Amino acid sequence: MAEEMNQEAAPRPDPARMPGHIAIIMDGNGRWARQKGLPRIEGHRAGVKVVDRVVSYCRSAGIKALTLYSFSSENWNRPSSEVGALMKILKAYVTKELSRMLKENIRFNAVGALDNLPGFAREAVLEAMESTKNNDGMTLTLALSYGAREEIAAAARRMAQDVKNNILSPDDIDENIFSRYLYTHGLPDPDLLIRTSGELRISNFLLWQIAYTELYFTPKLWPEFTPADVEEAIVSFQARQRRFGLTGEQLPDSEGTPQ
Repeated sequence: MAEEMNQEAAPRPDPARMPGHIAIIMDGNGRWARQKGLPRIEGHRAGVKVVDRVVSYCRSAGIKALTLYSFSSENWNRPSSEVGALMKILKAYVTKELSRMLKENIRFNAVGALDNLPGFAREAVLEAMESTKNNDGMTLTLALSYGAREEIAAAARRMAQDVKNNILSPDDIDENIFSRYLYTHGLPDPDLLIRTSGELRISNFLLWQIAYTELYFTPKLWPEFTPADVEEAIVSFQARQRRFGLTGEQLPDSEGTPQ
């Protein structure tokens, strides 16, 4: 009874000040499975169910963009059996959720070195991106075969090539121009980054984009994460003052996020 009262008393997010873009490092599937005496892949399968619930919550809460760190460039170094199973889970998830994304006006997006994905997974990802490209209710982005350092290096290579081809002048290069060459071009920078499992690091995720992102860490393993935990992270976000280099007195809204 006391626990139920505490849950009822938990603060709820202010709908008028929701983050526009939430990014999540979904960590802890393997540890969750190990704690339960299960194969690692069962942790990943449990994690997919959490993705469904978190996407549903964010869509209903009016979050405009949700980016999930699904498979890093370093994850290719895991055992081939685990990698193969993850690729099959990816294909199954994208294929199963496509009808839902079309129905709920969700645009599906993927960022990373997608050419590295096996053909069957890449085709499912590209098909979902093409089928939902005109949806504008929420953008769901999966970071796949993604590494932020490689993203930045690839952007620099493409930009250098455009300079070489006289498409771009070096004098015109600034932060906005550079951002156009990143995988995430067209997405706003995240307002809130959540990492599960208690690890306190970024793990090569969106290094350029999170310059002013609010960070939130939770000890919960990803398969244990719930929409209530998303709300808790948003409440924490809304309690912070985002100054972007200004003093508190300079902010239009002294209560928190600049309007």
